[in-house]
Amino acid sequence: MKATCWYGKNDVRVETVKDPEIINPRDAIVKITSTAICGSDLHLYNGFIPTMEKGDIVGHEFMGEVVEVGSKINNLQVGDRVVVPFPIACGNCFFCKREMFSCCENSNPNALLAEKMWGHSPCGIFGYSHMLGGYAGGQAEYARVPFADVGPIKIEGDFTDEQVLFLSDIFPTGYMAAENCNIQPGDTVAVWGCGPVGQFAIKSAFLLGAERVIAIDRFPERLAMAHEESDAITLNYEEVDVAEALSEMTGGRGPDCCIDAVGMEAHHAHGLVHAYDRVKQAMMLETERPFAFREALRVCRNGGTVSVAGVYGGVSDKIPLGSLVNKGLTIRSGQTHVQRYMRPLLERIQKGEIDPSFVVTHRLTLDEAAKGYEIFNNKADECIKVVLKPNGVA
Repeated sequence: MKATCWYGKNDVRVETVKDPEIINPRDAIVKITSTAICGSDLHLYNGFIPTMEKGDIVGHEFMGEVVEVGSKINNLQVGDRVVVPFPIACGNCFFCKREMFSCCENSNPNALLAEKMWGHSPCGIFGYSHMLGGYAGGQAEYARVPFADVGPIKIEGDFTDEQVLFLSDIFPTGYMAAENCNIQPGDTVAVWGCGPVGQFAIKSAFLLGAERVIAIDRFPERLAMAHEESDAITLNYEEVDVAEALSEMTGGRGPDCCIDAVGMEAHHAHGLVHAYDRVKQAMMLETERPFAFREALRVCRNGGTVSVAGVYGGVSDKIPLGSLVNKGLTIRSGQTHVQRYMRPLLERIQKGEIDPSFVVTHRLTLDEAAKGYEIFNNKADECIKVVLKPNGVA
């Protein structure tokens, strides 16, 4: 089969690799009809995630048709159309029983690597380094899905792939980021980053009752999408002082909730702060640029909530702990417990409350994956979301 393989910084290639096989009786094999390039994949592309190996198959947002099932799979049949969640979860451990699927204790066979980095291991994740299991990803023609009796959700009806594909990751991720804010009627929510996750965080904040959502970014097409699709108020951080603008818009109090949908590769900083992060990174003394997170902590109102949906992988400096403690802030974060949200969000799609396909700007064949990565990484051609078609024409 063909698959998108990682070979180093800014180097992905579509190659012919061995077809996946059933290894465990709880496995299924899925013929992939649609897959996507996630913002988190760009961290792999830019060399920020350790324990990648040359030839690793990437991708964790995918859906398709079940073509084979293990002997212990009773919930799926050959021919079923499914969306596969990016966290791999056993369904039986302490965390899975509490619907904290991304914290699964049994799905990462390389947990020791993650424990050295973070103290405890999260779940295994498709196509996202050997530290997180070394599982082959879904930017391919076929994928093996472990614990297929727990993860995939069956899709019935005439939905297009693009209406349901993002149940695999970015729609639940944006929704959980908003849910973590405990939004109350009348709340003002500020969202840093208007990429795909940010767009869904904005939509979800309104679905959960926010009165105003303020979207912060520098790319006009992303700000336009946030305004046109969700009626968000927009701030271009290259044109205004975000802290001053948010203070003025909230009567000096600050937003009730702040969502960091940017993560480790923020480009929000200017001057000395930006230079500081780049120098520390070059010296291997810091692994990310947490400017959006720093700013969210500083501007959030007293007693407010900062929700972190953006990916962070290591260590950061100059985090304003004084703001966190003295303002009584709550921080909520985590890899998304996707399995918890798939069915409720599918019901919202069925009811017409949201059509997730609005984020798609580019459709390519699997053979064009390297081009897709380059365009998405460089924010070229007004690219916001790339969908790849492994077994068909884009």
